[in-house]
Amino acid sequence: MWDRRAILKATREEAGGTSPGVTSAPPSSPPVASFESLGLKPQLVEALSALGYEEPTPIQQAALPPLLAGKDLLGIAATGTGKTAAFALPLLHHLKPGEAGPHNTSALVLVPTRELAMQVSEAIHRYGQKLGATVLPLYGGQVIGQQLRVLKRGVDVVVATPGRALDHLRRGTLQLENVRTVVLDEADEMLDMGFADDLEAILSGTPENRQTALFSATLPPRIASIAERHLHQPVRVRIAKEKVEPGELPRIRQTAYVVPRSFKIAALGRLLDVESPTAAIIFCRTRTEVDDLTVSLNGRGWRAHALHGGMTQEQRDRVIKQLKSHGTDLLVATDVAARGLDIPRLSHVVNFDVPNAPEAYVHRIGRTGRAGREGVAITLVEARESRLLRNIEKVTGQRITVSTIPTVADLRARRQELMRATLRETLVAGGLESLRSIVEDLAGEFEPLDIAAAAVKLLQDSQDEGRAKEEEEIPAVSPATERPARSSGPSSGPGGRPVRSERGAPKRPAGPPSWDTTRLWIGAGRVAGMRPADLVGAIAGEAGLDSSRIGAIQIADGFSLVEVPEPDANRVIAALKAATIRGRKVVVRKDRT
Repeated sequence: MWDRRAILKATREEAGGTSPGVTSAPPSSPPVASFESLGLKPQLVEALSALGYEEPTPIQQAALPPLLAGKDLLGIAATGTGKTAAFALPLLHHLKPGEAGPHNTSALVLVPTRELAMQVSEAIHRYGQKLGATVLPLYGGQVIGQQLRVLKRGVDVVVATPGRALDHLRRGTLQLENVRTVVLDEADEMLDMGFADDLEAILSGTPENRQTALFSATLPPRIASIAERHLHQPVRVRIAKEKVEPGELPRIRQTAYVVPRSFKIAALGRLLDVESPTAAIIFCRTRTEVDDLTVSLNGRGWRAHALHGGMTQEQRDRVIKQLKSHGTDLLVATDVAARGLDIPRLSHVVNFDVPNAPEAYVHRIGRTGRAGREGVAITLVEARESRLLRNIEKVTGQRITVSTIPTVADLRARRQELMRATLRETLVAGGLESLRSIVEDLAGEFEPLDIAAAAVKLLQDSQDEGRAKEEEEIPAVSPATERPARSSGPSSGPGGRPVRSERGAPKRPAGPPSWDTTRLWIGAGRVAGMRPADLVGAIAGEAGLDSSRIGAIQIADGFSLVEVPEPDANRVIAALKAATIRGRKVVVRKDRT
């Protein structure tokens, strides 16, 4: 077995450097072998060629030889480095399709989440299709009847979450006596999710002479302990952190912004406008935060969808499909729900809250900057969370740049820059002949530059339509100066009842609005979980009312009051009656007090 002192030393040196006996391969090192030269079966090489794989990644170069030789392996490598192929190809190389027998499997791959189970299963199926290998993903939320029918016949490879694998073991519908290969993928994440006991129960039911591969992004003591108990003289492989040459941009640009909590949504909107992501995942800590932020973003004109564990698998699959097919721009998700996602068009990851564990930060930002593409990681930090940011830097050994939120002037400059780019693309594309007559007709009355400026204004208005205008400056805050927002005291609602001010409420101008207003009564309040962001999102999204025209918002226990322009009141009432707010129909009328 592996010497405990070596394990502990490797654990201590995880933050940097290479411990003795560890095969280390920097991601930027040149390839030293091809898939064919590594000795893979011709069918696997053919499948890889058809999929466009040209050469092994560093983790594949380091892991394939020992795994093909039948040795156990402990691999430490970050998300997105090609670990799936690193264990799937040797697994398939050793596989004898059809030999498992009823209720049995030849290979068991354990992963932390449903999304990762589907992703790994799909990859193994693609690699092993020419071998005739059968693969079955097992995870919660599936119709179990289909799983039972496939397991009854026997399956070559099972890719499962620990909980569902243990469930089938206890039922007797999955047996492990014929297992020849076991893989623990994202082992640190499985432990973080509380699967330690499940893993022990599953591994104890597998044959002693099996081959075992364990992959993890980090090497905490708990992982070292599992390796000591369940791996036999493993080859240890660690992929060193990528070294960035002077003047060379890192693959992921990491930036943090210190923002008061009451301005976080406004700051997020400002950053999204300036960054203009192709697609982005925004991480929140809880399901409630995911739902609230999704409503707010949609109210501000973004196409955002929620993804969390409270959704059915069908709902989650539909959301992921929309993100992949350009049906949505933003995915607002919890850590567990987004685990294992691989979206090629994903350009940005945003931490709406700083994750408590540095490992969670690594997993989050690993969703972007994959396969050599450059990615952007943005973190919104409250002053009290600064220590978490410093801890992440210490553990990862990477500096996170702290910047100030773009100003209104920055936002306007960015919008003009994007507009120039759009106009330039249109001019280069040509096809404007049919529109020249309009310009020629107006040229006798107006200057050509004025005509062009009017066209640009129409373009700008169309782009801003339905999106809240972020024209209020967001205060710059240093970690030493921010204090929790304090209410100046309860305000009075109808009948003299106190209505508490809401943290995070959209800040309103100090003076009265320049239009006549009407106050609307909405039959849901604090007891129903109503928040100002919900009301702003619903009114802006359903009624198309610019959020800057929404006045004061008061939320009592059983109802809410919102000021809207008098000319728009009936339209807002009709729109809200036809919609749902926080998943429910609500009574909406003009306030009678």
